[in-house]
Amino acid sequence: MRSRIIGLFAAIAATVAACGGGGGDAGTRDTIRVVGSSTVYPFTRAVAEAFGRNTEFSAPVVESTGTGGGIELFCAGVGTEHPDVVNASRRMKDTEFDTCQENGVDQIIELQVGIDGLAVVTSPDGPAFALTRAQLYEALAAEPFGEEQTNENWSDIDPSLPDIPIRVYGPPTTSGTRDAFLELIMEPGCDSNPAMEALAESDEDRHDAVCTAIRTDQAFIEAGENDNLIVQKVTQNPGYLGLLGYSFLEENEGAVIGVAMDGVMPTYETIASFEYPGARPLFIYIKGNHLEAIPGLREFVAEYASAWGPDGYLVEHGMIASPDDVRERNAGIAEAMTALTRADLAN
Repeated sequence: MRSRIIGLFAAIAATVAACGGGGGDAGTRDTIRVVGSSTVYPFTRAVAEAFGRNTEFSAPVVESTGTGGGIELFCAGVGTEHPDVVNASRRMKDTEFDTCQENGVDQIIELQVGIDGLAVVTSPDGPAFALTRAQLYEALAAEPFGEEQTNENWSDIDPSLPDIPIRVYGPPTTSGTRDAFLELIMEPGCDSNPAMEALAESDEDRHDAVCTAIRTDQAFIEAGENDNLIVQKVTQNPGYLGLLGYSFLEENEGAVIGVAMDGVMPTYETIASFEYPGARPLFIYIKGNHLEAIPGLREFVAEYASAWGPDGYLVEHGMIASPDDVRERNAGIAEAMTALTRADLAN
C-alpha cells in the first residue's frame, strides 16, 4: 500500500513538473494543506504557526472554506492536488464518508479537538435580548410550525421582546456553523410544538422542511464564512443579532455581547458542561492515505494533540477543552492513527 501511494504521488509530481509546476509552494506537497471550517480555522492556524516555529517542517497552509466545502475538497481524492486535513465544526456526515470511500479516501482519522458554542450575539448599544430556541425558530423559519411566516418584528413573536425588525446575520449553507444552528437551535425550537413532534413520526421529510428551512427575506442575512465580518456587522447595526462561534465572542468581548438562550448565557463554563444549548464538538479529519507521503503530517497531528488540553495554548485562543475522557480517547486515536469506520459515525 505504501509503495502504491508513494508511486501515485511521484507520478503526480512528475506531471506537475512537466507542465511547468513546482517551486516550493503547497502544490509540490512538501507542505501540509488544511481546508475547512472558519470556526476551527483560528485554532488550526495557531497549531500550524507553532508547528512551523518549533519543528524542521514548513508551517501548514490553512484555508477557511467552510466545513461543507472543505469536506468536499478533502473527499475528492488522494494525491497532491487534494488537501491533507479538513477542519469541521460538525461531524462528518454518512454521505460525505461514502463519497470519500468512493474516491479512494479510505483512511480517514477523526479527532475531536475541543468544544465550541454556537453563540448568539448582539451589540451592547442595542436593546437587551434573551431568547428561547422556540422564539428564534419562529423568527427565522420559512414556515414556522408549518404556517406562513408573518413575523416582522421580534415583538410579533412575544410582546416582551424588542419592538424592532428581525435582523440576524448568519453563516451560509456551506458552513458547519449553519448545520449546527439547524440541529441545535432550529429543530429543538420547532419540536417544542407537540404537533411538530408528531409530524416527525408521520412525515419525516415534511418535518425536516418545516423545522430547518430558513426564511430568505432580509430577516436572515448570510454573511459568508468569516465570523469576524459578522462581529463587524453587528457592532455597526445595534439591534441586529449574529450567529458565530464562541471564540469570536470571547475575542471581541465588549464589542459584542452574548444573548441568553433558554435562560443560559454562552460562557466557557456553560459550554464546557453542555448546559448552553449551542454547545458543539469541533473536529479535524486527517487523510491517512497521505501519512507516508506528506512530510510532517504525523508530527502536525501530534502537535495538535499536545495543544488541546486545559493547559494547552489553544485555550488561550478561545477553544474550550474537551472532558478528560474525550481527550484521552482522541489522543489514543492520534497516536495510533486509527481509521474512522462508517459504524463509528453512528456512535
